[in-house]
Amino acid sequence: MDGGAGTTRPKPLEWVGSSKDELARFPGAVRRECGYALYLAQLGMRALSVKALKGFGGASVLEIVVPHQGDAYRAVYTLAFAKAVFVLHAFQKKSKQGVATPRREVELIRRRLAVASEAYRDLYGED
Repeated sequence: MDGGAGTTRPKPLEWVGSSKDELARFPGAVRRECGYALYLAQLGMRALSVKALKGFGGASVLEIVVPHQGDAYRAVYTLAFAKAVFVLHAFQKKSKQGVATPRREVELIRRRLAVASEAYRDLYGED
């Protein structure tokens, strides 16, 4: 960010796979919170509901964690690319035990991260 008032342009938001449709199925309050967190990510900031997703080596893959009426919702995005924010996945965590992200979800996120890397090269001409 350049620090000038009103001069920061948000990075484009890119959706991988069915992530946009997945997020669209969330309850309205959850969609709004995820949308705000993604907007902050586009501006280079981080919402309080965001944390690094374990198993991805640092803070390049992040998840938005939104509890809502006893359920847990997650939206996962990456900041691994300089010119865009890629939304990799959005899902409702079904398990009531533990806080870990289910293995099948992590595997899907890994596959979509690879797709995002290819898409970034195609769209922006960079690695």
